[in-house]
Amino acid sequence: MEGLQLDQIKVYDAGQLDEKVWRLIRDNIRFPDASMGDLKSQIAANRLAERRLGEILLRYGRETLERAIQLIFDQTEAGCRAVVSELQDGVYEAQSLFAGSPLDGNQPLEIKVRVLIRGSDMTIDLTHCSPQRRAPINARTLAAPLIAYKALTTPAEPINEGAFRALKIEIQEGNYLMARHPAAMASWGRTLPTVVDTIFLALEPALRGRLPAAHMGVLGGPVVFFGTDPRTERPFVTQSIEGGGWGGRPAGDGESASVSVCQGDVRNAPIEKMELRWPILVRRRELRADSGGPGQYRGGLGLETEVEGLVEGHWSLSDMGRQAYPPWGIEGGMPGATSAALMKLPVEDTFKPVNVVRHLVPAGTAAVIATAGGGGWGHPFRRDPKLVRQDVLDGYVTLESAARDYGVVLDPETLEIDAARTETLRR
Repeated sequence: MEGLQLDQIKVYDAGQLDEKVWRLIRDNIRFPDASMGDLKSQIAANRLAERRLGEILLRYGRETLERAIQLIFDQTEAGCRAVVSELQDGVYEAQSLFAGSPLDGNQPLEIKVRVLIRGSDMTIDLTHCSPQRRAPINARTLAAPLIAYKALTTPAEPINEGAFRALKIEIQEGNYLMARHPAAMASWGRTLPTVVDTIFLALEPALRGRLPAAHMGVLGGPVVFFGTDPRTERPFVTQSIEGGGWGGRPAGDGESASVSVCQGDVRNAPIEKMELRWPILVRRRELRADSGGPGQYRGGLGLETEVEGLVEGHWSLSDMGRQAYPPWGIEGGMPGATSAALMKLPVEDTFKPVNVVRHLVPAGTAAVIATAGGGGWGHPFRRDPKLVRQDVLDGYVTLESAARDYGVVLDPETLEIDAARTETLRR
């Protein structure tokens, strides 16, 4: 299931395509047309960068260009250090959990973060996270602390090496986040964004009132259904990344139905494209009412997408990372709703929770991919009752949640605010 591992093999050598390597890659991919198209686009992007760099070299010369690069690195480093130097020196800690696997006794995975600030230097220590597991739930990435640091220092500036000179990352081989070969690797898309959120949570005392609550904590809700299309007799794979809720912020509600930080350039697949290209029917794609964590600034809403396979095929509907442990709220905000994966066979009347990978089902089987909502920011009773009413009108919040979570009572017929009962309830 892991496929081939080609370690440092060149696709291009001295500017020339190695046809044998190209064929080796293509012949070992289940859906080569789409995958090789992606590879070609990456090569084209590098070719363009190569031409642009050549143009700058010809215009200014190598010596000037290299001095300019170092100056840009130095300026970026200084900007990052200036932000960190404003924070209180100290050691800041936080932790979060992921559901484990039956292969490991269902023991939860722990992400433990220690952030050390000394002057303008920052160290992010991840050495106390869970050790790697037997199950395919390991990751191997240094990207999460880099993303968190960049977001905290100069989020609107371009990335270069200078952005990380003042950052030290501590993580050891054999850690769940730095699993040692040949560990089964499968969960970077749910691990990375939650590490970013946990780093933010650790720094919340140093950045009081300036950080968002947790978001859906995963790349996105995956729609993965594959088989053979009887119209073409060719294999197909349905794939879409469904967005979820982001955390409420110090000055506004969280964004709804948005993908995570580790794939900010990825969009979900349009329904029209999905139904034209693959033998499926998208019955609905809608925001999940009450999925955003209640708060003075509400968490963004998750999505609920229902897809029916019109042919026999395989579904992959596994734990998206937030099914057991919801995105947390901060500053008194409440957690967002957890994610869920559901399935209904043609002979069944109701959807049931599932955790399956490459699971063969008959034609007419439907699946629901429900993504998590973001956590709330600030105590819900501080939310303007008019905003709560508007959320009810928009279908974002139910009448029950308005009263229970926000202390806002609405007339069930007119949906007007009952000011007296609201004041009493909130008091």
